[in-house]
Amino acid sequence: MKRLRLLDVSLASVSFLVYLALYLPILLVFVLSFFSMRRGRVRWDTFSFEWYARLFSNESLGEALLNSITVGIAAIIAATVIATLAALHVNARPSSRSARMLEYVIFLPFLLPPIITGLSLLIYFREIGVSRGLATIIVGHAVFVLAIIYRIILTRLNALSRSLVEAAQDLGASRLQTFRFIILPNLRMPLLTAGILAFALSFDETMITLFLAGTDGTLPVRLYAMMRVGFTPEINALITLILGFSIVLTVVFAFAWRRSGGIDNNRITRI
Repeated sequence: MKRLRLLDVSLASVSFLVYLALYLPILLVFVLSFFSMRRGRVRWDTFSFEWYARLFSNESLGEALLNSITVGIAAIIAATVIATLAALHVNARPSSRSARMLEYVIFLPFLLPPIITGLSLLIYFREIGVSRGLATIIVGHAVFVLAIIYRIILTRLNALSRSLVEAAQDLGASRLQTFRFIILPNLRMPLLTAGILAFALSFDETMITLFLAGTDGTLPVRLYAMMRVGFTPEINALITLILGFSIVLTVVFAFAWRRSGGIDNNRITRI
């Protein structure tokens, strides 16, 4: 009993130290975002929301935030369409050579280091004469999040009972009707969860964006440019907001993922 109790205490202590190492820097950034600094030292008597007010009055940051939202939404739409078509093909022909090759093509950009993906896309766009801008960033982010969306959709399609599709076709439904009334309703929550997770990844993506951004940068790129000058309470406030937004998206994703557990078998009656 003493050994088990000692083991439990040791595991709890190690877990506490790990969590402390992970979250203490985040907590420190959050605390420092409320205080001014002078010559690299924190002035603990200057607590205020001044730096958050400056963020909301900064037009360049507002433009960067709008660019991040635009890129995220556009990348999700493009990647979702491609991922859905690819998942339908792989689900219908899982053992075919084309399905295996398609999965390699989809997962390779996600498995490669972002610097390789960004540099490869930069060289490609330069060779075909496309100038860097929001369009190139959207393409880069769509390529990056494609694998995540594809895997979530394919997982749901594999869990969908084939008897539903076969029953719909036996009742005279066309392929389009089968997709509309059987497959698509069962993909609603997976599409939502995939979109939330993909948007969180796109919103935080920096390395690929650095290679593909022109004059229109996203919020992480703007943050990187500010950090090159030096750390200020304004940067701490911006990091806190980005972290908070990412945490909210992660919580929403986890909740949506739990909600996507069941398959709606009643949709077949609507055909």
